[in-house]
Amino acid sequence: MAYFVTGATGFIGRRLVDELVARRDGAVFVLCRAGSLARLQTLVDRWGADRVFPVVGDLAEERLGVPEEWVRSHVGTVEHVFHLAAIYDMTADAATNEAMNVGGTRHALELAGALQAGCFHHVSSVAAAGDHHGPFTEAMFDEGQPLPSPYHRTKFESERLVREESPVPWRVYRPAIVVGDSVTGAMDKVDGPYYFFPLMKRLRDTLPGWLPLVGVDLGDTNVVPVDYVAKAIDHLAHAPGHDGEAFHLVNPEPQPVVDVVNAFCAAAGAPQFATPVDRRVTGGVTGLLPRALRPSSVVGGLLRAAPVKVALDQTVGRLGVPAEVLAHTSFTATFDSRATERALAGSGIAVPVLESYARTLWGYWEEHLDTSTGDDPRIREALGGKRVLITGASSGIGQVTALKVAQAGGVPVLVARGKDKLEELRATIELRGGQAHVFPCDLSDLDAIDRLCEQVTEELGGVDFVVNNAGRSIRRSLKLSEDRFHDFERTMQLNYFGAIRLVMGLVPSMRAQRSGHVVNVSSIGVQTNPPRFSAYVASKAALDAWSNVVSSELVGDGITFTNIHMPLVRTPMIAPTKLYDKFPTISPAQAADLVVEAMVERPHEINTALGNAGAIAHTVAPRLAFRVLNMAYHVFPDSAAAKGVDAGGSRESEQIMLARVFKGVHW
Repeated sequence: MAYFVTGATGFIGRRLVDELVARRDGAVFVLCRAGSLARLQTLVDRWGADRVFPVVGDLAEERLGVPEEWVRSHVGTVEHVFHLAAIYDMTADAATNEAMNVGGTRHALELAGALQAGCFHHVSSVAAAGDHHGPFTEAMFDEGQPLPSPYHRTKFESERLVREESPVPWRVYRPAIVVGDSVTGAMDKVDGPYYFFPLMKRLRDTLPGWLPLVGVDLGDTNVVPVDYVAKAIDHLAHAPGHDGEAFHLVNPEPQPVVDVVNAFCAAAGAPQFATPVDRRVTGGVTGLLPRALRPSSVVGGLLRAAPVKVALDQTVGRLGVPAEVLAHTSFTATFDSRATERALAGSGIAVPVLESYARTLWGYWEEHLDTSTGDDPRIREALGGKRVLITGASSGIGQVTALKVAQAGGVPVLVARGKDKLEELRATIELRGGQAHVFPCDLSDLDAIDRLCEQVTEELGGVDFVVNNAGRSIRRSLKLSEDRFHDFERTMQLNYFGAIRLVMGLVPSMRAQRSGHVVNVSSIGVQTNPPRFSAYVASKAALDAWSNVVSSELVGDGITFTNIHMPLVRTPMIAPTKLYDKFPTISPAQAADLVVEAMVERPHEINTALGNAGAIAHTVAPRLAFRVLNMAYHVFPDSAAAKGVDAGGSRESEQIMLARVFKGVHW
C-alpha cells in the first residue's frame, strides 16, 4: 500500500505524514516543487528517508505537474491520495484562493484518476458551510448557504469538484479552526485565535489579572488541535465502508467565543471577560425577530461592511488583527459530528478540552511566534549584531532569551551541558534567519569554564553581554538538610562560583573593548527570604553581593551589571515541586523579556513590587517578617511530604491563598 500526499510540508500535512510513517506500512510519496526540495529534505530526514519520497510537481499544473513516466510506473500502486495543499487563510485574495483551492483540487483529482488510486481524501473545511444558520450535518453540503468570502466560496467549490467529478472513490474531511499541537503547542504561523494573542499580552502587561473586563456575546466558534485532526484523518481514511462520506473534525460542543478568549486570557495571566448580557438574557426577545435583525446578524453584517473594515484596519488592524478575521470569529452553523464520533469510536481519538492545553498553545506562541522583541527598534538597536553569552540556554528562560536575542538581530552564544539541545536551538535560530554559536560546558566544573572563556575569546573575540542564567534550586528545610551538606556545596558551586568564574574569565576581553554588561538571573528570594531555600537563596545572595562590589571597580572600564530578582517562573527547574502547579507564576517568555530589558536599559536591579515590599519588611519589621515566614513554613510542606497527607484539603487551600497573596515568591 502506497500513499501520495499534497501539502506534506504544511501544518496539517506534516503531522499526517508523521501518522502514516508511524502507524502504516508502504511508501509515502509527497508532492514538492523543485525549489522546495532542500526544505523538504529536512522533513524527510525526520520522517525516515527510507519510506518518504519527494515527487517534483506543482499544484498549478495539470496532474500536479508530475512527470508522465512517474505516473505510468505507479499506476495501480497508490491506494490513498491525500490532498491537503490549499490556502487556509481568511485574508488571502480571491485569485489566490481560486488558483490554489479550486484549481489545485482539480489537478489533484486528475492525478488520482491517472494513478487509478483507491481513494481520494480531500481535506476541506467547515468554511464550506458558509453562513448557514442552525445545525449542519456531515451529510449536508449545498443548502443554499451564503458564502461570505473568497475563502468560503473556494472551499465550497473545491469540495463540489470532489463530490461531482472525482474519478475515484472519495472522502472529505472538514476541520474547524485548527490550532497548535495540544501536547507541544507547536504552530506554524499566526492564524485564527492567534491574531488576538498580542492584544491579550498587552492586557496582561498593563492590567492586573484579577480585573474583570466587560465582554460581548459574539456567538459560538469551534477550535480543534492539529494533532487531533491528523490522527482522526489517518484513522478515518483507513476505516472500511466510508467512501462518499464527509467527516466533521470539530469540537462536538460549540464553544462560545468569549469562553475561548477567556481560556487563552487565563493561560496568559490576562484579565478575563464577563458578559453581563448574553444570549440567555436576549434569546427570548431576539428569537422573535427576523434573523437579519438579530444582534449577532447585525454585528456580523457591520463587521463585513467596507467602511467598517477600513476603520477596523486603522484600529485593531494595527494590533495585528485583520478586519477579515474579526468578521469571522464566530460560526452561524452548529456542526453535527455524530457520524465522525461513531467512526472514531474505540480509537481513543477525541478532542481534548481547550482549557487542558490552552497554556501549552500560549507558551509556544509566546516563545516562538511573538515578534514584539524583533519589532521594537529600541531593542534592535541595543542588541543588533551583539554577541550575547547565555548560560542554561538549552531550556527555560535561557532558551527563550536566545530566541528573543536572535529575533532582535543579536548573536546568541549558547552555553549548557547538553550539546544536542543546543544544536537543536541553533538550528531553529538559523532556520529563522539568525545566527548562533554553541559551546557545551559543565558550569559546575571550574576548569571547564576556564577553557570555555579561552575558546570564546579566541573564536569570537569576546562577548558583549553575559547572561548568568544557569542555576540549581534546592527546596529543603534545614531539619532535613543536616546530613546533606553537599546540597549547599553543589548549589554554591554552580550558582556562585561557576557564575563569577565565567565573568572573571571574560572581563579581560570586555575591558579591552571598553564595554560589556552582565545580567545575573537572581531570585525574589534574596529579598523575601522564604523558608526551605537556604542553600539556593544564599548562593544567589552571594552572586548579588559579589556583583555589587565589583561593579564599582569595573564601571570605569565600561562594564556594568544588572541583578534581576526573578519571581517564580514556570520552568523545568520547578516542575518536580508539584504544589507549584497551582501557583501563580510568570512564563519563561515573561522572564526572558526581563532579561532583554536588563540588556537594553542596563539598570542596576530589576525587582518586583512584592520583592521590594519583602526587603522593606525585613528592614523595618524583621520580627514580624520572620513570624509571617514561619507561618508559611508550617503551611507549605517539604517536597517529600507534599506527596503525602499534605497534598490537598484545607491545607492546599491555605497554600494557594498564601501563594496568591505573595505572588511570585518561592514557597
